[in-house]
Amino acid sequence: MLPEEKINLVENQDESIKKRIFTIRGFQVMLDRDLAELYEVPTNALNQAVKRNIERFPNNFMFQLTNSEYRSLRSQIVTLETGKGKHRKYLPYVFTEQGVSMLSGILRSPTAIKVSIQIMNAFVAMRKFIVSNAQIFQRLNRVELKQLEYDNKFEKVFEAIESKELVKKQGIFYDGQIFDAYKFVSDLIKEANKSIILIDNYVDDTVLTLFLKRKKDVKVIIYTKKVTENLKLDLKKFNSQYEPILIKEFDNSHDRFMIIDDKEVYHFGASLKDLGKKWFAFSKFDKKAFEMMEKLKEC
Repeated sequence: MLPEEKINLVENQDESIKKRIFTIRGFQVMLDRDLAELYEVPTNALNQAVKRNIERFPNNFMFQLTNSEYRSLRSQIVTLETGKGKHRKYLPYVFTEQGVSMLSGILRSPTAIKVSIQIMNAFVAMRKFIVSNAQIFQRLNRVELKQLEYDNKFEKVFEAIESKELVKKQGIFYDGQIFDAYKFVSDLIKEANKSIILIDNYVDDTVLTLFLKRKKDVKVIIYTKKVTENLKLDLKKFNSQYEPILIKEFDNSHDRFMIIDDKEVYHFGASLKDLGKKWFAFSKFDKKAFEMMEKLKEC
């Protein structure tokens, strides 16, 4: 081999080593698998040699990756996904610069000593590179932190959508949207944790049926203009089988309202029994519940 070819081979190997150095927990480290490949020994043989000399490898020399660290590393290294290392039965160990230096002492082979020198040089070169580009890395970190903040915000929005926390504050249902309107009100009833108050002058057994969807121990009071004999009978039959509902006569309201847990007020442009039969609008008021509760107490 010519001297020039030998120099190029060494330089290429140094570059290959640099690509196998990663930063984890603030340390520059190399995987046990990569070190074993460079030392030309099986990975389990390398780790067994370390275990026989474990007192030489404190946590700042060698440590085992966590599941999340390994997943993160796998996402960065194509070979871990498509080839060797994909189906490891245990979480890999990584070695810091000091750990690599100690490895050459326990493996005791000419190859180990020679390769360790190359690896140490690669660590030094990487350290110089990081120091000389510290400001760039700081800027990148700031950008990444900003990105994480935005990602977290988007994640919360998506979680809220999935958990149905984002309820429309206003909207319109058109004639024929009977199930859509029914589903919307049903979901409101399901969300209540403590109490539901309905103000609606036209109540029948279909409205009582809606409240079967409430959570256990959620108290329901209905205020309506007139409690007819039919409604009294429906209520009696309902209360004999299910958690009781209280109905009171109340003729001070023209519109329909539902108060959820004494803090959220929904206004409906139609009675609950007629939802979806004709066009109607609904809207949500977050700050009117207390005022309405006080007015109801006065009646």
